[in-house]
Amino acid sequence: MALIASRLHLVWIATVCGKLKTDFRYSNTLGWNTFPVPLLTEQNKADLICCAENILLAREAHFPATIADLYDPDAMPENLRHAHEHNDEVLERIYIGRRFKNDTERLEKLFELYTKMTVALATAAPAKKAARRKSA
Repeated sequence: MALIASRLHLVWIATVCGKLKTDFRYSNTLGWNTFPVPLLTEQNKADLICCAENILLAREAHFPATIADLYDPDAMPENLRHAHEHNDEVLERIYIGRRFKNDTERLEKLFELYTKMTVALATAAPAKKAARRKSA
């Protein structure tokens, strides 16, 4: 959840999935499956779980407010805004060791990782096919 709730993921979705009117066109194959995630240490995972829990707890503190109420840019509760900002900071430090300067820098890093990810998949595919042929 920490990944999906991040600015980093939102920028990726806005770029690769696009919008239909004002809503993002989210799909698991185009949006989630292509989202490049660096190798996460156990500490990274624990930190992101904590961030996700903090976001959920901040939302729960404002029950029965709706998601639309909670994420109204002009009326977002301060504790929820802070939970998201902290989540972004933790995640961005995992990616580059500091906060990104802007969305352009976010996308540059994401596409760099995406390129590495797809090259690795492309080179692994022929090796798997060859191994299957040998065992047949």
